[in-house]
Amino acid sequence: MKALVWLGPRNMEIQEVPDPTPREHEVLLRVDMASICGSELSGYLGESSLRQPPLIMGHEFCGTVVGMAPNVTSVTVGAHLTVDPTIPDGHCPLCRIGRQNLCLTRSIIGVHRPGAFAEYVVAPARACYAIPPDLDHSAGALIEPVACAVRVMQVGRVSLGDRVLVIGAGPVGLMIIEAARAAGAGRVIAVDTNPRRLTMARAFGATEVIEPSGGPVEEQVRQMTADLGCDVAVDAVGLNVTRRQAIASLRRGGRAVFFGLHEDEAALPGSLIVRSEIEILGAFTYTLANFETAVDMVVRGFARPDPSWCQVRPLADGDDCFRELIDDPSSPAKIQLRP
Repeated sequence: MKALVWLGPRNMEIQEVPDPTPREHEVLLRVDMASICGSELSGYLGESSLRQPPLIMGHEFCGTVVGMAPNVTSVTVGAHLTVDPTIPDGHCPLCRIGRQNLCLTRSIIGVHRPGAFAEYVVAPARACYAIPPDLDHSAGALIEPVACAVRVMQVGRVSLGDRVLVIGAGPVGLMIIEAARAAGAGRVIAVDTNPRRLTMARAFGATEVIEPSGGPVEEQVRQMTADLGCDVAVDAVGLNVTRRQAIASLRRGGRAVFFGLHEDEAALPGSLIVRSEIEILGAFTYTLANFETAVDMVVRGFARPDPSWCQVRPLADGDDCFRELIDDPSSPAKIQLRP
């Protein structure tokens, strides 16, 4: 089969590789669509310690069943599926309390095992979720990032009437904005340095937008909220500066949710956190329940793909697509690859 293989920093190429063979309890899928994730851009640049070349990336995808191990009875050939790419062991202490996203020995399709930037991919049957055969393939490949947004809503306890700040209007940031409105947030303020992304943020439900060039983000938030601040601030970027902006933009007793993973270290305002009783929360991937919720949401029309922000390209153009997303500010928020 043909696969897009990452060989090192800024180096991907289409190669002919052996077709994967499903092992016990596994399913073989023909990939219908696979999305490029922001974390894979870091991997492409050689900035992800988890990803080691040579590697077939691709963990946001949907496909059609073309084969399975003899002991698999939960799916049938021809079924349309999406896949939860984070594979927990299912029996560690954290899995047993429903925190599968924190599993002690989890593996990830497209990171620890071959991913979906290929004609075929293998996945555990227990990680597969049925989707309607008439669901657009682009929508099916967005379920995984939607699950991330669901997790952020749960961790941040977003509820009716909340004022929510979302820093970073990339693909997951846009879905967090839409999820916040779906959760009942009264106001959602989006922050990004890219004016085009802010236009997208409004289309996803942001009630107000902020460009950092217009002054300190926290001061602009205070002006918008009668000096009170937001109930929840989500950092979907992961920089020292954006984490500090999130904390400084909160009301007293507010909640900062850190989702972005760009920088490891951050200098945070300890006195402000203590005196204002600020909660700082991490949100990492999603649980099985979050993923199931995301499947239902996308099937019902959440995060519907549109060429204005989500474009489909051939798998053969994968290397060019990665370069475009990294180097071109006018690139679409999301590029998906069709084998």
